Amino acid sequence: MRILRASMLMTALLSGPAFAQSPHINMLADKPGKTQEEIEKQQAIERAYKDTLRTIPDAAGSNDPWSGVRNDGQSKASAKNKTRSRLGATGGPAN
Repeated sequence: MRILRASMLMTALLSGPAFAQSPHINMLADKPGKTQEEIEKQQAIERAYKDTLRTIPDAAGSNDPWSGVRNDGQSKASAKNKTRSRLGATGGPAN
């Protein structure tokens, strides 16, 4: 009898992970579909969202936060050249 109980306990403990891996089937019916009023409301929300996206202007200018700090004659390219001129022949800092 003791062996039977022990074997039943072992079976129950070992079948837990196997049960967790099995696909669970939803026996309940899915919730009812949307009514015509809900569908129209959702479409109106989608239209309003798309209209709002169309009103956002495209970025025409550059997004350079340091443009006001630089000199008028200095461009982005010359700023890059300054960092390259300080590098030695091996690519490391010049001695």
